[in-house]
Amino acid sequence: MLGGLPQIALGGLLMGAVMRVFRRVILPAAWLAIFAVIAVALVKIAFVGGMEPERTVAGPGAQVATPVIQASRATLTNKVEIKATVQSDAAIGVRNSAAGEVTYIFLEPGAKVALGDRLYQVRSEVKPEPHVAVDSAAENGPYDASSARQAPPAAVQPAYTYTDVVAPASGELKSLDVLINQQVSVGETAGSVDPGTFTVGGTVDAAQQYRLLAKPGSAQVALVGGPAPFTCPSVVLESTTDPAAGGSSGAGVTSGMSGGAGRTVPYAQAGPGTAGGAPEQGGTPTGTLSCAVPSSVEVFAGLGATMTVTAGEAVNVVSVPLTAVEGSVKEGIVWLAGTSPASGPDGAASGAPGPAAPGVPAGVPAGEPEQRKVQLGLNDGSRVEVVSGLAEGEAILEFIPGAPAQMPPGPQFAGPGIPVGG
Repeated sequence: MLGGLPQIALGGLLMGAVMRVFRRVILPAAWLAIFAVIAVALVKIAFVGGMEPERTVAGPGAQVATPVIQASRATLTNKVEIKATVQSDAAIGVRNSAAGEVTYIFLEPGAKVALGDRLYQVRSEVKPEPHVAVDSAAENGPYDASSARQAPPAAVQPAYTYTDVVAPASGELKSLDVLINQQVSVGETAGSVDPGTFTVGGTVDAAQQYRLLAKPGSAQVALVGGPAPFTCPSVVLESTTDPAAGGSSGAGVTSGMSGGAGRTVPYAQAGPGTAGGAPEQGGTPTGTLSCAVPSSVEVFAGLGATMTVTAGEAVNVVSVPLTAVEGSVKEGIVWLAGTSPASGPDGAASGAPGPAAPGVPAGVPAGEPEQRKVQLGLNDGSRVEVVSGLAEGEAILEFIPGAPAQMPPGPQFAGPGIPVGG
């Protein structure tokens, strides 16, 4: 037992030595290594990692493409529809056709008359011509004007002519402002005849007036709450003398675009569901469109109506939307569409041709849209005929570059219950 004590002592000495080495060498070295790793990590975070570009996170985005359409064939019907009002035709004045004294009145106001009926009679005195006598001394010789002398005035009976003033139109004698023995002069207005006829008319704006350059001959008229639609055989298109006044004075300058005998009619007044007979498209009134209501149709003044005028048709012609053309009459400008340049990884154009835009045929050169003049024909209010300058299938911009956006009619909503416009 005593012999084992040295071995135990030796083992204790070894363990002590190991522990001293661990505490003095190994443990400090381990802590030194740990602190070195921490230091290197801090250096990398502070300097090396901060110099690298930050990665951007892709967010939601949108790409706006320019709308492109192709010229296509279609059948266009130039049909113009306007709001109109039925109006009574103005009374026609009765004017004296002779100067003199009223001797007889055939009819009184309120009587029914026909064109050419006698209304009253005017007596005009005819002055006799002076009588020229020849001197007896010159009777046997040649006639000499210097020897002629006027005969002394002799008592002659006055001579009179009688002129009947007649009705200028058929209808009702509205007024007659003459009396027996009244002196009247030529051209003086002595009364009026109400023809009892009606005209349906409304205003047109500049765009509608240009569409009616083809001289429409007739119109379909639908009365509000009235009989079935009927045809007006003679349509008159007139330009207002003062567009700013909207033609409210009733005066007009005939433009010569009528399908038959026409006459000036007053500016259309307000009718049911209209605001002063405003044009369909809401533009400034530049003219009036009117036609005489046939006598077989029973109407009354103030009745609202819709006039539909067809002024030509183009069958199977090359056409484009009006939004794609600058100008709508005779000549216009369109913008040919091209392909977009291909983009590199950094978003810059690489110069190589990219894929064609939707609706653009392959092979169209890249670049800015190209302007081209075209000859225009008939349009129906939404599309216009291209007579020359553009072939079927060629791609053009659907909207004129830089043109202001047109809000659709009616209220617009940015959110639930939040109206924006209209």
